[in-house]
Amino acid sequence: MGRKNRTVASIDIGTSKISVIIGEISREGVDIIGVGSYPSLGIKKGQIINMDSTVDSIKTALEEAEAMTGIDISTAVVGIAGGHIKGFKNNGVVAVKGKEIKNSDIVSAIDAAKAIVIPIDREVIHIIPQEFLVDDHGGIKDPLGMSGVRLEARAYIITSAISSVQNIVKCVNKNGIKVQELILKPLASAESVLTEDEKELGSVLIDIGGGTTDIAIFIKGTVRHCASIPIGGDHITSDIAIGIRTPISEAEEIKKKNGNASSLEIPDDAILETTNIGNKKKQVISQMTVARIIEARVDETFELIKKEITEAGYMDFLPAGVILTGGTSLLKGIAKEAQDILEMPVRIGSPINIEGINEVKNPVYAAGTGMIQFASKGNINRFNKKGEKRSLLNLFQRIKDWFSEAF
Repeated sequence: MGRKNRTVASIDIGTSKISVIIGEISREGVDIIGVGSYPSLGIKKGQIINMDSTVDSIKTALEEAEAMTGIDISTAVVGIAGGHIKGFKNNGVVAVKGKEIKNSDIVSAIDAAKAIVIPIDREVIHIIPQEFLVDDHGGIKDPLGMSGVRLEARAYIITSAISSVQNIVKCVNKNGIKVQELILKPLASAESVLTEDEKELGSVLIDIGGGTTDIAIFIKGTVRHCASIPIGGDHITSDIAIGIRTPISEAEEIKKKNGNASSLEIPDDAILETTNIGNKKKQVISQMTVARIIEARVDETFELIKKEITEAGYMDFLPAGVILTGGTSLLKGIAKEAQDILEMPVRIGSPINIEGINEVKNPVYAAGTGMIQFASKGNINRFNKKGEKRSLLNLFQRIKDWFSEAF
């Protein structure tokens, strides 16, 4: 007998690692049944710099996940992030054709909101309705069935560099996998780790990966602002390697086992042993020295995040605080530094509302699990492998999903 549940695979192409997660979607929720990961060998700062190495890394992670489940994957949802991602707001206004607002009116309003000239080297990957106005009455989450003569949609539009989209799709396709959808990774991570109350009250998700730190601000149940900072965990590793003159591999181990983003938590007499990069001899290093190196880079990152939130105008609208996720969020002391600099509550976010393999209930897999949860709720966006638009009927269904999930 065939499987009754729908199977969805996600591919998270990160700077440090590539992970493939396979989940089963049923009425009861999401059950993670397979996971595979492998170091990224062709990615820098979230961008593909070596196609062949990236293809090989995806292949290895894919084979591991398939071996765990016994399922041959042919399609997948794939994450995208990085400094090339840009978001902006735009409004669309239409006249209501009848006395009552219909799905077609909502579609037309959203289409009008996205009817804006963007550079030819960019691709729209998400159009997220934030609110609707009916005859200038605002704050409406779902105008379907309301009476009026004028409907306005206010939307947040997220675009990506076409070259980045094409490179990701090519690398995945070369493994025999069709890209079902591209999903912005901080939105996926938010789906995985944020509670509905956090999205409603106002919060900022900070996904700290290897090469970039991605930000998504949520207020009144929907995303209001996205940004990316070209600093991540790999920069911390590099700083340690340079600061104490040790190989990158040992610096990474030191960061994971002995690293701390808060020098105040380190005893003055704490030491560690590592290899000197010059003569390969062992050397004794103060843990306080390492902590101060880490602290400087972490503080710089959160100062840039604070500047981004402030300039976007949302610093005073985030009572639910900060949710840190991504692999670097596991660094000791990082939540304290974030709280001190951003001056708001901070917690570490791990995937929630999923069953199955416990390994993925870890901030490292927030984007990967979130993509599957995103798909399970019908939140798939307009992009597909050929960049074609979906049918109007499917768009009607997605609009219903936007209302039920975004608000």
